[in-house]
Amino acid sequence: MPAQLILTFEGVSETEYRAVNKVLGVDTDSPDNWPDGMIMHAAGLNGEGHLVVTEVWESTDKQEAFLKERLEPALAEGGITGPPSSVTWIELVSHVHLGD
Repeated sequence: MPAQLILTFEGVSETEYRAVNKVLGVDTDSPDNWPDGMIMHAAGLNGEGHLVVTEVWESTDKQEAFLKERLEPALAEGGITGPPSSVTWIELVSHVHLGD
């Protein structure tokens, strides 16, 4: 069963988020060039203005490979130098995609 990852970044704006995606070569409005094993990705600002990223992955191993190979360098190049303030993994017992 897939696993959900929730990351919270304090002091990170939409500008840095978009910069990281540009480095990664992903278009947040298109399914093209997203990493192998990623099922779903969503991002937004919470009530405190912190960036929250939610993803569903086929496995934690696939996310860890993406993190090491592509994401860590892209975060640094996109201006995000610190770790997320919160990292939560959830082993899903259900995952349904209802479409767009």
